[in-house]
Amino acid sequence: MKIAIDCRMIGSGGIGSYITALLPFFTENHQCILFGNPENLEKFKNDKTEIIECSVKTFSLKELFAFPKFFSRKINECDIYYTPYCNIPSGIKIPVYSTIHDVVFLDVPGLASKTGCIIRKLFYQYAVLRSKLIFTVSEFSKQRIISNLHCKKNIVVTYNAVPDWFYSSQSQNIQIEKENSILFVGNIKKHKGLSVLVEAFIAAKKQGFSAQLKIVGNSENFRTADESIFQKIQTAPENSIVFTGRISDEELKILYRTTKCLIQPSFYEGFGMPPMEAMSLGTNAIISDIPVFKEIYEKFPVIYFKTGDSEDLCKKLLSIDSEKLQNVFFPEIYSFEKTFNIINENIKNF
Repeated sequence: MKIAIDCRMIGSGGIGSYITALLPFFTENHQCILFGNPENLEKFKNDKTEIIECSVKTFSLKELFAFPKFFSRKINECDIYYTPYCNIPSGIKIPVYSTIHDVVFLDVPGLASKTGCIIRKLFYQYAVLRSKLIFTVSEFSKQRIISNLHCKKNIVVTYNAVPDWFYSSQSQNIQIEKENSILFVGNIKKHKGLSVLVEAFIAAKKQGFSAQLKIVGNSENFRTADESIFQKIQTAPENSIVFTGRISDEELKILYRTTKCLIQPSFYEGFGMPPMEAMSLGTNAIISDIPVFKEIYEKFPVIYFKTGDSEDLCKKLLSIDSEKLQNVFFPEIYSFEKTFNIINENIKNF
């Protein structure tokens, strides 16, 4: 089977990581044409794989209405087209398969302007219309896609996973000296729940909580995005909350391994990767009890707190303060090999 794969989002967040982790399986098992930045794709090249440079911006008018004919001709020479998100260029005549990770912009008010939400919904609806089959990363996201988009197409759940390069099965057996710190990995958007964590952390500090809170990212980005959270941070004891600044993947892995606990206080996720990344490297996680986390982490040794309840999170923080936490057991439930196999079987048989 010859597959055209949209790789333009490699290097830009979670979607890029997702397709990067899947590509080795696609290129090993199929003849592929990869569209994107050649520098990002060179490592996937083999005798069955063609790389074509494509710099047309995703979610642009050019992509949707005037996608260059050269690219659409190359795509239409293939048997199918696969995109890891909900953006589908014009001019594609072969069967399309897409992964819609979540519909957070439709579910969480205020993440985008009214116009922005309308535009995003149009992209989601177009992806549903054009796709022969839709994949998503959790049962929760599947139900939200059905509800928000009135989708009657088949939706297949293919769970996310920790990429092979990130996870080492030996890591949970190596004892690492833990720092007296807790970790937040995410962004400033309200559904990530950072405000709840900061409130809980400050309350815990007043009761003798000894650990430092490390927030991955630049303080200026947080100040610009939500001044109210930054003002809360300013009321914390001096040097008790620190920003790491921009860090590499390797530096993030070190933080995961050396921190006492990851905190994921989200109000909404389509999947939620940081707890899994932390546990793959031997560090436990305190996470909100939102439905998708209950689904994804049912068999993982996580600690739940009541979503949005800073008092309950404060209690959970105090409970781990005096404990000498051991490396957690990481059940190998999810993998990108399993995810690819589900995608592959459905593409071949549907």
